[in-house]
Amino acid sequence: MSYTPRLKQYYDEVVAPKLMEQFGYSSKMQIPRLVKICINQGIGQATQDKKLVDVYQAELTTIAGQKAVATIAKTSISNFKLREGMPIGVRVTLRKERMFEFLDRFVTVTLPRVRDFQGINDKSFDGRGNYSLGVTEQIIFPEIDLDKITKINGMDITFVTTARTDAEAYALLKEMGMPFKNQKN
Repeated sequence: MSYTPRLKQYYDEVVAPKLMEQFGYSSKMQIPRLVKICINQGIGQATQDKKLVDVYQAELTTIAGQKAVATIAKTSISNFKLREGMPIGVRVTLRKERMFEFLDRFVTVTLPRVRDFQGINDKSFDGRGNYSLGVTEQIIFPEIDLDKITKINGMDITFVTTARTDAEAYALLKEMGMPFKNQKN
């Protein structure tokens, strides 16, 4: 028997039928689903210190459970001492099982660790059914060892869905357990 993540099973058994009924889809293929989760960290100090990219790459790999890759500058900007081809950030794209595992950990373990957490902003949809949120500190993730942290750094997390509208994406992510601030009905 193959392994199925808890959240994937929950999506198949509970979320998909609920969305099909709520939006009145005629086919199962119309039901919005999560495609991928992209995590991105920009490292502004990477122009001065080349070792920072390796440190953040190791951190993001630990958080995501998949090897992170360095992002490379496409153009040179002399005011920022940036040259074309320099590493300036790290990113990772999670799909399938790893995506569901990350979302499960993010909603059940990581977000409750945020100080004075009121819920995530429900206005960060892009108009095409994708949701982005920023995390200000990487130390909210339980995988990070606080003793090894040299600098607090944030990251951007984007949830890419097949939803056509923001309302469908909101309903999908809300059913998947995302704690939104202003609960719409």
